[in-house]
Amino acid sequence: MSSGPGADSAPAPNTHDDARTTSLKPKGGTFSSLKVRNYRLFATGQVVSNTGTWMQRIAQDWLVLSLTGSSAAVGITTALQFLPMLLFGLYGGVIADRYPKRRLLLITQLAMGLTGLALAVLTLSGHVQVWHVYLTAFALGLVTVVDNPVRQAFVVEMVGPADLRNAVSLNSANFQSARLVGPAIAGVLITAVGSGWAFLLNGLSYAAPLAGLLMMRTSELHEVEQAPRGKGQLREGLRYVAGRPDLIWPIVLVGFIGTFGFNFPIWLTAFVNDVFHAGAGTYGLLNTLMAAGSLIGALLAARRGTSRLRLLVGAAALFGLLEITAALAPTFWVFAALLVPIGMFGLTINVTANSSVQLATDQAMRGRVMSLFMMVFMGGTPLGAPLVGWVTDVYGARVGFLAGGVVSVLAASAIGFTLARAGGLRLRIDLRRGRRHVAFVPREPVPRKEELAATV
Repeated sequence: MSSGPGADSAPAPNTHDDARTTSLKPKGGTFSSLKVRNYRLFATGQVVSNTGTWMQRIAQDWLVLSLTGSSAAVGITTALQFLPMLLFGLYGGVIADRYPKRRLLLITQLAMGLTGLALAVLTLSGHVQVWHVYLTAFALGLVTVVDNPVRQAFVVEMVGPADLRNAVSLNSANFQSARLVGPAIAGVLITAVGSGWAFLLNGLSYAAPLAGLLMMRTSELHEVEQAPRGKGQLREGLRYVAGRPDLIWPIVLVGFIGTFGFNFPIWLTAFVNDVFHAGAGTYGLLNTLMAAGSLIGALLAARRGTSRLRLLVGAAALFGLLEITAALAPTFWVFAALLVPIGMFGLTINVTANSSVQLATDQAMRGRVMSLFMMVFMGGTPLGAPLVGWVTDVYGARVGFLAGGVVSVLAASAIGFTLARAGGLRLRIDLRRGRRHVAFVPREPVPRKEELAATV
């Protein structure tokens, strides 16, 4: 790793065993990771830039809707932002495994700030057109190809494997805290002075994570194995995941959820515009309510000691059922209230899948595995968003939202039974009082399946 301020006076480098070591126990407490100086710097910078990111997301969605009047156009914008992840996501993982992650993050955070400033100049000058938004969304997506797996894999270098699950949860809490503030600020700015100022503040917000990265003591980072340059590293990563049911099935599940269940920019703009006939302030309110639920989910996840796959499957099923219920909500306030638990269970899916996959992955493979995870989770959006946008335009907001919930429930059910079968488990239903009514129990003692059964 490259040196940074304060590195000379720092203690010797940390080393640790592979992150899958089961003897490592978290230090305890919801905010235990914040005891690590480098992680505090990282988290402080991220909350500032995340606030700017949410401001830009809201302003971008509303700008596209204002320019085109089409939910499908909002879907295209979202798709273009995530298309690079689908096309090039695995290459980002190879880069993350080869090069120092802090150095890569300095580059990606600077590039992200520049895309926000470019869109701000176009909008404030009055020259913005919808293709400009498409282009900047695609450029941001290209940077994200590298930034996402690097940022995910960098967490364990800052806090070590014992606090990894806690740090992943706090990252999500950080992101959702910003989501509480960003949409509200964006709604005020859009109404008062226009979208351009939200883009400008987002671009400037990246100064905070850049400063945090530069202030880190690099000698306090935990050493991790870096993959040497070589041929066939993409195929090696895919073979590694393909041979691990405890990795591949959670990734498949979040792929379905990310592709069809997380299209909230499309659904919420459509509900606000076509069902409730409101404006940007209401759109910001709905995003804030969902963020409140997500923040609750993140803090609960930070206190949780394990990331079992049954929690992932159960959260995905409840998430889909809540989406179906919200799609049929008779009034605005019922719809708005349901967004809180939707946000909570959506965040639980993300944190549980992320931490369980990271903890089950060897150090030298973590960048490639997390790039595949993010490629499937986010890269499915270019496939799902235009389709969901078309369904929403043609059949209405309620049908579009309902379809996303149905797909999420079906995916959770199918993969839940697949994981149970692979782990040698069967579903037991016991309706007697005082008993656990629904549970997975061992089908038969099969030694090779014991490890997977323990994770389920």
